[in-house]
Order: sequence, then structure tokens, then C-alpha cells
Amino acid sequence: MSIEVKNLTGGQGAFKLGPVNLTLGKGKLTALIGPNGCGKSTLLGLVAGVLPLKGGSVSIAGHDLIATRRRKLAREITVLPQNPVVPPSISVEQLVHYGRAPHQNLLGMRSSKDKAIVAEAMRTADIFDLRERHLSDLSGGQRQRAFIAMGLAQDTPYILLDEPTSFLDVRYQFDILELLKSLTQPGRTCVVVLHDIAQAARYADVLVVMKDGVIVEEGAPSQVISPVLLNQVYGIDAHVYPDPVSGTPVMTLS
Repeated sequence: MSIEVKNLTGGQGAFKLGPVNLTLGKGKLTALIGPNGCGKSTLLGLVAGVLPLKGGSVSIAGHDLIATRRRKLAREITVLPQNPVVPPSISVEQLVHYGRAPHQNLLGMRSSKDKAIVAEAMRTADIFDLRERHLSDLSGGQRQRAFIAMGLAQDTPYILLDEPTSFLDVRYQFDILELLKSLTQPGRTCVVVLHDIAQAARYADVLVVMKDGVIVEEGAPSQVISPVLLNQVYGIDAHVYPDPVSGTPVMTLS
């Protein structure tokens, strides 16, 4: 089941996005790329229901975004913003347990199932050994893995992430992208906003290229990344050639 976006419009302040038509396929890692201010984060926020739609529709697994209750929506789609705010004094395990909130009663009682899912989420994100550490004691990459584990604990088929590699060292950027790629193997759908074109091309199944609030191109990286597109969208002259290891497109400036 996919996310269907039809004639979507929205935005904040003077910025106008759309209309956008897009299908986010099941079990794929889709990367939204484009220059700063092109509307990547706005599109992600509209699809996630974080920002109000001005027109069009979003259907998630056949359920209309507007008509779906927030609690039910939170059982379908996980949203990880660029700069999540949580008390730094809480432990990793406490943070990951927050992901179970949509599945718990009003008292927030933790069942054995909740505990098992939280433990598995931490193992998947490779932070189980850090479960008693405070967030303030973690590196940037470890902290990002903790937030991804929280998203996994929410146990939804769709995960939307806004610039999860920002401000991370290169090693941790690749670690996070490897993790996100692996999360699609069971059929989970991941949609991520990225800035690095080569990283997006290497890890994403689908690229959605944006400029000035609309989609310019979408498809497999090998079909999308070209000198013409890079000039049109980013205003750069570049050569594009296959990476000798991955075979995915990389570029050098002319």
C-alpha cells in the first residue's frame, strides 16, 4: 500500500508549494532533493499532516489524511523532524518508549508487548547497549539512531524523516543511510529529505527532485541524475558518471 498525493498545495507564509502529484511506493526509500527553499520539508510536513493542506489530498494506505483521526494516523505513519526536542536527561530507553504512545491507553501503561517492541527497536538501531545512557551523553550519530529507534517502536509501515543526516560527521551520515535502507527490507516505506545528491543517489530507490515548490523530476537515480537536470535545478555544470563501486550516479563539476 502506498501514499498517494494528488493536486497537493500548501505552504507557510509567502511560500507556495504545488500542485504536487506523487506516489510513494511501498517498501522503497524515497529521497526528496533540491536546492534550499525548494519545498522539500514543506512537502514532507504536508504529507505527514504536520502542516495544513490548502488544496488537494493525501491518501495513506487508502485512508484520507484529513478524515483520519490523529491517533489512528500515528499508528500508520511516523514523523521524525529535523530538530526533535526532548529533555536531554532522559535515557535512551525512555525515549524509545515514547514511540509506543499511540498504542497505549490513556494511563500509558507499558505491556510486555510494548517492552519487547522497544527492545527490538533498539537492537535494530544498534543502540541496545546504550539503553541506560542519557541522551546528553550520546554523540550526534548515536542520538539520531535513538530517535530512529523511537520511530521504529511506533511500529508503523511509513517513516518520514526530515534531514536525518544534517550536522553529522560523514561516517555517521553513511551509518544512518545504511540503517534507513535496511528498514525498507521488510516492506516498510521510508521518505527522507536529503541535501547530498550523491548520497541520495546511492541509497534511495527513488529520487524526487524539487525546485520552486514543484516536482521537476522523479524516478530511479540512474534515470534522474543528469548534467541537464543538475544545471536546471542547481545551476551547476557537472559531469555525471557511475560510481565504480555502487554503480550509482556521482558528479564532478565541469
